[in-house]
Amino acid sequence: MRLPPAVERGKCSPVAARPPPGYTRSVASPLSGKQRHFLRALAHELRPVVQIGLGGVTPGVLAEIGRALQTHELIKVRVSKESPISPAEAVEPIEAATRSQVAQVIGRMVVIYRPRKKDPKIVLPKETAKK
Repeated sequence: MRLPPAVERGKCSPVAARPPPGYTRSVASPLSGKQRHFLRALAHELRPVVQIGLGGVTPGVLAEIGRALQTHELIKVRVSKESPISPAEAVEPIEAATRSQVAQVIGRMVVIYRPRKKDPKIVLPKETAKK
């Protein structure tokens, strides 16, 4: 397994960047452009619920993101200026460890989506068939 660039440069813990043992991506398929647009619109009014600070993407941060996704399905994560990794570098370990999908990275904010297994509140628009 190839490690993310942040881990190779020593800016992130390899433990935090590795997916759990036996992990296979459980999210059905990548988000389409229409679905990303829908999620970005919903996330516009949200405030960040998790902040990645000096420690970078740690197991504690990943656990907190997982708990927030169970509660909210769609969250914003702020990557502080003091963080050793950029928001773009934080995406891969977050997606792998939380089995979620990133809808948007803008500035120092990352919008993350993971549907609930029971009673999902957010219903994504279906991709229309092209004629």
